[in-house]
Amino acid sequence: MIENVPKEYLDDILDTLPFEISFIDANESVRYFNKEGRREIFQRPASVIGRSVQKCHPEKSLVAVNRILYEFRSGKRDSAEFWIDLNRKKIYIRYFAVRSRKGEYRGCIEVTQDITKIQKITGEKRLL
Repeated sequence: MIENVPKEYLDDILDTLPFEISFIDANESVRYFNKEGRREIFQRPASVIGRSVQKCHPEKSLVAVNRILYEFRSGKRDSAEFWIDLNRKKIYIRYFAVRSRKGEYRGCIEVTQDITKIQKITGEKRLL
């Protein structure tokens, strides 16, 4: 629940997360992304806001992007995940349908994270 939190605080909170987030609305337009000017994986210029998400992906991936969006809109699917090797890093990309509490499709978020170091974790490290 959010109550009286200034937008700047929300931006700071989302920028602190250890991954990159983009929000695509129900009309398939990019409406938000975090870490402006500080992204390490997929750079986003401010001019991407309002642009069709299809114009932000390589042509070879458009069939998959459009299928995922269609399945999110239709309710057939709520998430999708991919991983790629990029510049000697393992990049984990997840998409999640965003729905109202009544189930109305609002759009989706793309979460991108460098998991290279995470994959190397073994054993356990406890807080106490």
